[in-house]
Amino acid sequence: MSVKHPIIAVTGSSGAGTTTVMKSFTHIFRREGINAQIVEGDAFHRYDRAGMRAAMQEHERDGKRDFSHFGPGANLLRELEELFASYGREGSGRYRHYVHDEAEAVQFGQEAGTFTAWEEIAAGTDLLFYEGLHGAAVVADVEDVQIDIARHADLLVGVVPIINLEWIQKLHRDQTLRGYSHEAVVDTILRRMPDYVNHICPQFSRTHVNFQRVPTVDTSNPFIAREIPQPDESFVVIRFARPRGIDFQYLLTMLHDSFMSRPNVIVVPGGKMGLAMQLIFTPMILQLMDRRARA
Repeated sequence: MSVKHPIIAVTGSSGAGTTTVMKSFTHIFRREGINAQIVEGDAFHRYDRAGMRAAMQEHERDGKRDFSHFGPGANLLRELEELFASYGREGSGRYRHYVHDEAEAVQFGQEAGTFTAWEEIAAGTDLLFYEGLHGAAVVADVEDVQIDIARHADLLVGVVPIINLEWIQKLHRDQTLRGYSHEAVVDTILRRMPDYVNHICPQFSRTHVNFQRVPTVDTSNPFIAREIPQPDESFVVIRFARPRGIDFQYLLTMLHDSFMSRPNVIVVPGGKMGLAMQLIFTPMILQLMDRRARA
């Protein structure tokens, strides 16, 4: 954690909706004039797209069918922690981009599924914003070295829709936008399950705020769902690990049809998730900026 160089990390699995959350944060940064360095977790995968295919095939030949991006073996978690630590100390560090698709391939001038060269964060940023799989990870890496990424973040946010909804979102995204077959996406879900249980779920016990979308329509068989439940067909359960200082009465007043289910949990209509994020995180971010200015 750092007063001078704060770090915000949003963590959630593939298909959870972390990109939507990132858009809410970037809106706050733009409105408040905050110069944020954005880092995507995909940039810290160990292998590019072709290399990951080869690594999975090698593991399968050895009888290991659970090698996935969710686990430490497929990621550069030591380098990610070094980035967080370096940014917290000095406001600097090394990062890169992962080129996801053809549009980004044109932007970066290289093939989709590859990494750009490592570069240094430019001087003068106000904070670092991370969005990816391992923002709150505490694990031993492939060389059994203990890594604690979570301890470096000033604000940790978890995005974790109920599992059936998460699978529906992943199935639709990977089939519609990325052209994968239904069978290939299901195989990925199954392969990732051990790492999901062991390395993704524990992170949500370390986050400061969790957002969990719960649909109010039947998602009992996500593998035959023809469409993703709409925001208005769901509620969002927001859990605060540190409820002290949160003005719940204000939130209930501003977010109509919301209610408290526990002393540290507020439930809001799914269509108001973006507004809830604005109301909750704007004062938190401004507080980080005020502490930074006074330091």
